[in-house]
Amino acid sequence: MARLIRDLATPANPAAPAPLNYREVGATGQDRLPAGYHHLHHTVRIGHGRDAFETAGAAVTTWRMHRSSGARVRGEATRAEPGAYVEVSLGVGPVRFTAPCEVIWTAYEKDRTGFAYGTRTGHPECGEESFVVDLHPDGSVWFTVTAFSRPAAWYTRLAGPLVPVLQHAYARRLGRTLQRVVAG
Repeated sequence: MARLIRDLATPANPAAPAPLNYREVGATGQDRLPAGYHHLHHTVRIGHGRDAFETAGAAVTTWRMHRSSGARVRGEATRAEPGAYVEVSLGVGPVRFTAPCEVIWTAYEKDRTGFAYGTRTGHPECGEESFVVDLHPDGSVWFTVTAFSRPAAWYTRLAGPLVPVLQHAYARRLGRTLQRVVAG
């Protein structure tokens, strides 16, 4: 297991600007999130049926959900794939926070689609965040954001307890954005 974690922590793209800045690589795909981090788990129903599931899954894995929520996304892949570098930025004008990340894992399954990205050096936080769409047996479609993070920059340490509040607000925003995308 230690070798797997070390291998996953090695950047897949040597041209990418910086390595991952945390050790618990892949933990959002496990049952328990690591200790020592703020944990986020937000789930929202976004629709019903196979079409809603496929629309939502495509929006999540092609960055459409992030872009439609107001984030800027720059990446080397048009669709989430392990090892792909992606940079997400939020803010207005010169007040913009840039977050370099790497896709850690993906799920392209019959009733589950999504991915997780981990933070790279230069990200205001360190940790991992996953975005997953599930189609339940009753036909309901659910979106879940799972994350663990802690401050990695002076300004996120200074913001203290405000950062988890903002992260949860962003997760709710992504859920509402995905509901709108599914509704058409």
